[in-house]
Amino acid sequence: MKPNSKKLDEYELGIFQALLQLEMNPDLKAQLRKLNITAAKEIAVGGGRRAIIIFVPVPQLKPFQELQVQLVRELEKKFSRKHVVFIAQRRILPKPTRKSHTKNKQKHPRSRILTAVHDAILEDLAFPSEIVGKRVDGSRLIKVHLDKAQQNNVEHEVETFSGVYKKLTGKEDNFEFLEFQL
Repeated sequence: MKPNSKKLDEYELGIFQALLQLEMNPDLKAQLRKLNITAAKEIAVGGGRRAIIIFVPVPQLKPFQELQVQLVRELEKKFSRKHVVFIAQRRILPKPTRKSHTKNKQKHPRSRILTAVHDAILEDLAFPSEIVGKRVDGSRLIKVHLDKAQQNNVEHEVETFSGVYKKLTGKEDNFEFLEFQL
C-alpha cells in the first residue's frame, strides 16, 4: 500500500507478492494481515552484494520488529544472495525559518529533525542487536558499537548495514562489536 494511492512498481510488486505468500503460513497470517509496507528498494552495498530495503509506516514498526527475524529469514530464502532490511518511513522537516515560523504556530517536533531521523534509521538497521555506543572520529566516520552477545546473529550483515546507511543518509559508518567490562 503506497501513500496517495500511487501504483506499485515491478520491484515493489514482487516484494508484495512474496509477503502475500508468507501470509499463507498459519503462524504469520494473523500478524501479517494487519501490516502494510510503503515502499521497497534494491541497492548495491559493495562486494557484489545487493540489499532489499522495505519501508514500513512508523506506527507499524514495532509489530514488524516482532516478526522481523522470521520475515527476514523467509525473504532472504526467496531472494537469494540479498539481505533484507526493514526501516520505518520517516520524514525530515526543513529547519524553521522566520517566514515559515509565522505560518505554522506548531512547534517543530524533535523526531523529525535530520539527526533524529538518521539515528532512528541506524536503530532500525541494527534492530535484532542493540546499539551500545556511538562516536564520531576525526574523519567524520561514525563508529557504531553493537552488543557482543548478538555478534553471531548479525556479523554477516554488518557490511550491508553500512552500505544501506551510506545510501540513505550519505554518512560513512563502521559497525564494531564491543564487550562491556565493568
